[in-house]
Amino acid sequence: MLSTRKTVAATILGLTMVTASACSQGGSAATNNPNAEGGKTQAATAPMPAPFDAGEVHVAIVQNTGQGDYFQQYLNGTKLQAGALKMKLDVYDAQGDNATQASQLDQAIASGVKGIIVRHGYADTLCPGVNKALKAGIKVVIYDVEIQKCSPDAVQTQQSDAKMASLVLDQMATDIGQNKPVGYVNVLGIAPLDRRNVVWEQYKKTNTWTQKFFTGKYSSSTATDTAPMVYNALQANKDVVAIYAPYDELTKATLSALDQANMKDKVKVYGADISTADIELMTAAGSPWVATGATDPNAIGAAVTRVLALDLAGQLTTKNVEFPPILVTQTMLREKSIKNMDDLRAAEPSLNISDTASAPWIPAIKF
Repeated sequence: MLSTRKTVAATILGLTMVTASACSQGGSAATNNPNAEGGKTQAATAPMPAPFDAGEVHVAIVQNTGQGDYFQQYLNGTKLQAGALKMKLDVYDAQGDNATQASQLDQAIASGVKGIIVRHGYADTLCPGVNKALKAGIKVVIYDVEIQKCSPDAVQTQQSDAKMASLVLDQMATDIGQNKPVGYVNVLGIAPLDRRNVVWEQYKKTNTWTQKFFTGKYSSSTATDTAPMVYNALQANKDVVAIYAPYDELTKATLSALDQANMKDKVKVYGADISTADIELMTAAGSPWVATGATDPNAIGAAVTRVLALDLAGQLTTKNVEFPPILVTQTMLREKSIKNMDDLRAAEPSLNISDTASAPWIPAIKF
């Protein structure tokens, strides 16, 4: 097992070396994805309805960024489910640039797709394009963008972020108690992080925690960019006993900063999301990352693709779909000798959501 220092360093170095493939002409983007997993296709038991009964259906995913474990896994699930449905999937990656994402959304519309998944980003820059697509008869499914105020006809999907945050913060409250100095690493203005922030504010008040700092940056290299910010905050606030960092790239940044500050044995870290790399970080000797709230990003990517398929077939009965998270603790991972995502799925079957947003005619991907 790598040390926490080596594992965090390798993870962040990997983030800076991966080059996201931006699809500017509507072609499928090639990715070198270390988190790619095969999944299993569950056979359909009914014939495919229109438009899937007439051959390949052209769709696109327009991502704000494809960097990081969570997003790589999500795209992997999207690709596998699209393949099982005989979809032609175009992948657009704005690499964290909001204007580029809006431009790529326009490109996807112009390419003649029947449906679009818009993954993360900002409502202000995305709503004009989303409304344009809907007006053109293109089905649009949003993931983790609060967009229905300006695009009420879009389908909105998301993790149950309030539940994810409460699971982790319940654990944090149990571990550290009340009246403690704590740190907070987050970025506001991003829908899932905003939803988790609401819960954080509630728990902070209920447990009378003193928030000593609030820092973080969302970018195409979130872990790399945020680590020095957390380090500087720690230098000025060495009394903190716990840090909440509700996105795994922010969590990795926090681990790196604690390691650099020689404080990893003094501060407990509470995060969000899970991947094989995250599991390695949590279970490493001396790791301060003790709990995370998580779904299986591969399964979420596949499920959102099924939502789009149901919408294209005229069979979607709701405009809002949520996916439930679980609590993953360092203690559980170690006691059950969980080394990777396959081990975690075996230990936590609820991570499999292949029956969610599905139908007998859909060959659902199960991880």
